[in-house]
Amino acid sequence: MALPSIRKPVVLSPGQSVNEAFDAILRHNFDDVLHWVPVAYNREDIEGVHQVRVSLRRLRSAITIFRKAIPRAITDPWNEEMRWVASEFGPTRDLDVFISEGLESLTGKTPLQEGEKKLRLLAVQHQDAAYERLRQLLDSDRYKTFATHFDQWIKVRGWFQVDMPSDTRAYLGTSVVHYAKRVLGKRMSVALAVGADLESMSDEELHQLRIECKKLRYATEFFSALFNPREMAEFTLQLKEVQGLLGIMNDVAVMPRLLEGLLKGVQDPELHSFAGALIGWRSYQSANIRKQLAGPWKTFSKTASPWRKR
Repeated sequence: MALPSIRKPVVLSPGQSVNEAFDAILRHNFDDVLHWVPVAYNREDIEGVHQVRVSLRRLRSAITIFRKAIPRAITDPWNEEMRWVASEFGPTRDLDVFISEGLESLTGKTPLQEGEKKLRLLAVQHQDAAYERLRQLLDSDRYKTFATHFDQWIKVRGWFQVDMPSDTRAYLGTSVVHYAKRVLGKRMSVALAVGADLESMSDEELHQLRIECKKLRYATEFFSALFNPREMAEFTLQLKEVQGLLGIMNDVAVMPRLLEGLLKGVQDPELHSFAGALIGWRSYQSANIRKQLAGPWKTFSKTASPWRKR
């Protein structure tokens, strides 16, 4: 079975209202969830889990981005349900990345081949269990109810059907361009402030910078068509480079916790020896990436914000 294609971000129009933009973003990204859930469920490709997880994040980010226009009381129940669905996709994705990238980074590079084989086998066993839990979640009445009702809520623009103050309803009819400029400006300011002292930042602070860059990235994807295409493409390219490096460092940072879970109750010295070598190797890679981060971050931080020119 051919995999669903990875779709491009939603394309908004400058003539759309805040209400119409929110509808388009939700529809586009929930359709992505529906496209990729069967791939994740059937374990056809690890991209399935990844794309469902990313689409859920985009949906939750959209709810946060439009919080100034749509009260939390309306969207919080959906946000919580999506958080619950993502709760199984996160650990499964961590194991997918660990096996396909973490273990592969040291395959055949040490004399600890027996430990390597044992750790891979153990990781795959945990991965099998994670996919089984994921399938149980997707088979549950709670998930099916969420998917059906959320789909219908988007179709009828349920957030617009409830009682709300007249000024809030009027605000939803205003231009999305002005709204986008405020959102992008705020998220850019927060990201720059968090990364202001990049060279002295702790691992926890770098993790927070990664989160802020991700928030900015999602907002940029949502609103990119509203501004100069060439300038937005250049801005996004610089942001993606920074985000990519931070993402690799985060994968390394979560590895000790993941290994702790895999090795709980396991006494095999060969397995522990290879796990220690893997942590050392990935930590070395992360340290090198951290040295490389300053250049792309400096370039990004000096990149002009396209939305300020409109």
